[in-house]
Amino acid sequence: SSGINAEYGEAGYAKTGQTRAHLLLAFTLGVKEVIIAVNKMDTTAPAYSQERFEEIKREVSLYLKKIGFQVPKIPFIPISGFRGDNMCPPVKGEPEPPNNMPWFKGSAVKIGKKMEGSATVKYLTDALDIVTPPERPTAKPLRLPLQDVYKIGGI
Repeated sequence: SSGINAEYGEAGYAKTGQTRAHLLLAFTLGVKEVIIAVNKMDTTAPAYSQERFEEIKREVSLYLKKIGFQVPKIPFIPISGFRGDNMCPPVKGEPEPPNNMPWFKGSAVKIGKKMEGSATVKYLTDALDIVTPPERPTAKPLRLPLQDVYKIGGI
């Protein structure tokens, strides 16, 4: 999953930002599914701004599509890690937490290899639960990528 800082002035998803670099690297390494958590929604101006969330969602969606991700399969969830907003569903029997983002009804996503199903995801934990596990070619030899080769002299 990828986290994006919702504070104004944050350039993580800007053209030279770290979010873009991480998404491109993930796609290059074969990651097919991501979850976008827009964090620090409690620090936007005004707090929990729907406009700021939609702006980030629009910009990041365009970039995800450009590098090859299937955007309909990607949930975008506005969260506040500090306050716990939209992180996990409320525990039964405990008092309901304040709903600081009543405008967020959930993120509609397509699920399945061929996007044959659909789901609405409201919490980050729900998004993690619907991730399709990758197929592992266990019958094939193990392959490990090499980053560098070192020659150790004197042995």
